Amino acid sequence: MPAFLDLAARCVEVLCGSSLIIQTVEFLRLREPLSPRGVWTYAVGRGDLAHASRATQRLFEVISRDKVWLAHLLFRLFASMALVIYGASLPLIAFLFVGSVVILIRWRGAFNGGSDFMTMVVLTGLLIATTFSWFGDQEFGWRAGLIYIAIHSASSYFISGGVKLLNNDWRSGRALPLFLDGAVYGPLAATSIYWRKPVAIVCSWSFILWECLAPIIFLDVTIALFYCAVAAIFHVLVFWHFGLNRFVFAWLSTFPALIYVADQLN
Repeated sequence: MPAFLDLAARCVEVLCGSSLIIQTVEFLRLREPLSPRGVWTYAVGRGDLAHASRATQRLFEVISRDKVWLAHLLFRLFASMALVIYGASLPLIAFLFVGSVVILIRWRGAFNGGSDFMTMVVLTGLLIATTFSWFGDQEFGWRAGLIYIAIHSASSYFISGGVKLLNNDWRSGRALPLFLDGAVYGPLAATSIYWRKPVAIVCSWSFILWECLAPIIFLDVTIALFYCAVAAIFHVLVFWHFGLNRFVFAWLSTFPALIYVADQLN
């Protein structure tokens, strides 16, 4: 493969694998709440599969057993490490993809919202790449996979900005201090600058404009690099204030695809 394509692919593999390692360690720490004795026991959510076939219901009853769930997570941890060290292959990515779907179903659709979605986007891109590679067209497969990831990543920022733009609470600056008031370090002090309307409006519109301008990523690779750098800072700040550590690593794994596609378009 061309050198830059190979570099972008390898970066996605390493970043995605690292993200999955962190997620899996978190799930391992949640074994007790997921056990039959915990608050998230499978018995609570099994009704969500009432529409499914008996075979599917039985399958998830087996998967959700404590020892089977532990074995799955350990295999997932080793597979994620293999992705970082050795790179992607079709059997490896297929296992991680199917396992991630199983985890989402077990958590009744999502565990951590947007980061789950973006993890599935990256795994789907890797699945596209490795499937074509399996049949001999490695370069086309990786190009298609990276384009798929880039489109979803850029559109996620654009849609997020569009939603804020249509929301009067965000346009007026009311939403931001309310979010921060309920964050990890909330409630905000009465003297916090975020309660000041001009500050809240400037911060809110900075987020709105930055997210709505996501399509400019594809105009130039330099713009893509700058946008991704700002995005990384944004996600770290979200992690700092809201504890959403998964968002940092889930979106970081899409940045090499954004930069690669911007480079190819120009």
